[in-house]
This record gives sequence, structure tokens and C-alpha cells, in this order.
Amino acid sequence: MSVKIATKTQVETVLDKYDTFLFDCDGVLWLGNHLLPSVVETLTLLRSHGKKVIFVTNNSTKSRADYVHKFEKFGIKASSDEIFSSSYATAVYVDSILKLPKDKKVWVLGGSGIQDELKLVGYESIGGSDPTYNKELDLDDPESPIYHLDPQVGAVVVGLDTKINYFKSAVTMQYLNNPEIPFLATNIDSTYPHKGLKLPGAGTCVETIACASGRKPLTSCGKPNPSMMDAIVKAHKIDRSRSIMVGDRLNTDMKFGREGGLATLLVLTGIETVQTLNQLEKDVQPTYYSEKLGDLFELLQ
Repeated sequence: MSVKIATKTQVETVLDKYDTFLFDCDGVLWLGNHLLPSVVETLTLLRSHGKKVIFVTNNSTKSRADYVHKFEKFGIKASSDEIFSSSYATAVYVDSILKLPKDKKVWVLGGSGIQDELKLVGYESIGGSDPTYNKELDLDDPESPIYHLDPQVGAVVVGLDTKINYFKSAVTMQYLNNPEIPFLATNIDSTYPHKGLKLPGAGTCVETIACASGRKPLTSCGKPNPSMMDAIVKAHKIDRSRSIMVGDRLNTDMKFGREGGLATLLVLTGIETVQTLNQLEKDVQPTYYSEKLGDLFELLQ
């Protein structure tokens, strides 16, 4: 059974047992543009105890540079090396696993974060945040991009697109009509939290394209993909037995940590509730849970 962190002694035990803390962001550190209570103090506490802090997010709409700026606005110090986003993981996959030639382009259905990370590893992308596609599809226009696909496109990436429309979906489908073009998903989260709301996540965009094209993604590059954990372990040389994953989702964060060989801490400030936690079989329950991340700081006071 999961242990609820509710006492000073329990916090001290966690600090003694783990050297590396991996954090999801949305629903753990903040909700939208609202910083959750005692987050800055908790991160400062961990760093003061010599703990390694790594931020692992499935939000592909932002690049690591974007996240550094967002952290700064909240008064949190973080370097790009400490941030692993699904947009970054996708760019690494295209470059290191697919080994897509650099003269090929990537069609993106998603935000600018994907495009920024692809650019950093040497790929030109099209679609994405291009305003050309933010309008109704006109099939009577012979100059429409749907009739002029770029022959240099060598891969399709789909992530969360908050401006998804029929036009962009239709063009994405045309590229995927070619079975030689790989189809990648940044992540498959069905929802994400924002100020007490649950909003459609990247999984809804991915499933839309999968349904239309009759194809499933080759892989999902974000949590809970084990290759993302392998990349983190390799980059930071962490000891899995001395590391803990902190998140607000059972099917991504907790699964990611558990299957990656880490302890897990579920916080109840995002998607999950005590009710969903209690419905789990014992073998998939998180190691710990708490009302919020800030409890690690507040219970020591």
C-alpha cells in the first residue's frame, strides 16, 4: 500500500533514501500559470540537501528554453540540462533512433516547442505554428498546401496542438498516406490540469490522426516511454535505486517511475484523487502519496 507522507519523520526518511528527484511540472509544480504552495521552498530544501533535481514534462508545446523562462517567472532556478520535455525527447528520437537524414523535413502537428527542439538538432520542420494552416480548408483552391505536399518530408510528429483544426489534420493525414513516413507521438496524455479543470491532452490529437490515417504511432516519446528514462539515467548518471519520480498522473508519471526502477510519489494537486489511488491493485500503487509537493517543506517546519 502507498504510504501517505504526513509527518516530519516520513519526510526525513524520504530525504535519507533518495538522492535524485524527478518532477513532472503541470499539476505538481504549478497549474497553468499558478504556482502551487511551497514549491519554491521545497525545491530549495532539496538542493540544500545536495539532491539532484530533474524536471520531466510531457508538455510538448514548449521547448526547454521556454521552460527555463517559465521557471524564472516563478522564481525557480533551472537549467536546460535539468529539463527533459517530450518535445526534446522527440527531437532526440528523430535524430538518434530514426537517424533521419538532415536534408529531410519533419511535418509537425503541434506547438512551437517541437519545432524549436528539432531545429536545435538540425531539422527543418513545417506545419506546427505556421499561421498558413489556421483557417478553413478550401478544397476548391488549387494552390492549397493539401495539393502540394513537400516531397522532403521524412517524418510526421503529432503532439498537443491547441489550435488543431480540420485543415491541419487533413494535411497530416495526406503525409501519413505514405507508409514510408514514420508517425511519432510526443506523448499520449488524454488530459492535462489547468486551474481546477481537466483539458484535452496530446493524446486527443494523436488519436484523431490515428483514426483518420488508420495508423498507430511508431512510438510515444514522452512518459511513460522507457527510452526517455534511459536517456535521463545516461545523461545524469543517476542511481535508479536512489531516485524517486514525483507526479500527478498514474498512467504516465507513476508508470514511468515504477517501470523505470524508481520509487514514486503521487501528489494530489493535478489529475488523480484518493479515490483513484484506492482503486489500484497493490502492485501498481505508488510508493508514497501526499496532498501536495509543498508538504515536503511544510512538514519539516
